[in-house]
Amino acid sequence: MYYTVRHLTKFRYASAVSESVMETRMHPRTDATQRCLNFHLSVSPRCRLFSYRDYLGNNIHHFDIPVAHEHLVIVTESLVEVQPAPETPARMAPEAWNELDALIRDEDCWEMLLPSQFATQTPALQELKEQLNVCRRDDPLTVLRQINDDLFRLIEYVQNSTRVNSPIEEALENRKGVCQDFAHIMIALVRSIGIPCRYVSGYVHQRKQDGDRSAANATHAWVEALLPHLGWVGFDPTNCRLAGERHIRTAIGRDYADVPPTKGIFRGRTASELTVAVRVSFSAEPPALDRELPIPEDWSTLVDKVAEQAPLSAAEHMHQQQQQQQ
Repeated sequence: MYYTVRHLTKFRYASAVSESVMETRMHPRTDATQRCLNFHLSVSPRCRLFSYRDYLGNNIHHFDIPVAHEHLVIVTESLVEVQPAPETPARMAPEAWNELDALIRDEDCWEMLLPSQFATQTPALQELKEQLNVCRRDDPLTVLRQINDDLFRLIEYVQNSTRVNSPIEEALENRKGVCQDFAHIMIALVRSIGIPCRYVSGYVHQRKQDGDRSAANATHAWVEALLPHLGWVGFDPTNCRLAGERHIRTAIGRDYADVPPTKGIFRGRTASELTVAVRVSFSAEPPALDRELPIPEDWSTLVDKVAEQAPLSAAEHMHQQQQQQQ
């Protein structure tokens, strides 16, 4: 399966800023079941781009615009091939708990077992853990499937119901959140019983017949848990399903703090406005690689329909520029 991804991010400033420094994590990963065949990133105002790969294999681009500007536009275009993942069984044998512990001793995955900035152990989480009977029972896969289903059932998906820096208590208290909250809550629950779990940032191709709750015009987030004999298995609690052929991975980390699509700061004192639009298109055959990726006919309409947010103060800008996962 082949997917073309077009991702637009636009910052508009009430008055000119003198400099912007930013890094992006929008380049899809290449791994066992996914290949990024083509990637292009453009920035306006024009600037020199640099890139590197971090220790988890995430592709990161960064740039500096050292001249006055009133807007900053980032557009990425990707062509990704996704292969079907091996079928995940319904359950595992009870001795899989012992096999998991042996795997952890041999693998370098300790940071995916420890609390992180957004995936923390809190009183509200402990109450949920007891309510859902999250413990080392049955087998690891059965418990993970149950957590995935229970979070979908208990927490309502509501766009813009939390902020990028909201703690998990907010979603737990209100029983509503966005994909970022679902992922952080599941990670914290899973790590609490000794299963390595990591945050995945990316995109999901939506089809009407699948009934996804997540927003179509934003990036998406889900989790991956390490299991013996199966490796890292993806779970999407927002949509109550295993991550599969429609999920396109861009970055992995301990939680959202490690993998925001954009992260940066500007020099100046002014309000800013953020607009984000994402379009994921499917094709059975790969588009030609010697030409630009096709632009959907309704792309301009999609951008126009993105809900405009109130101007932000300079102090709020650093947090808001990261809030693209809904």
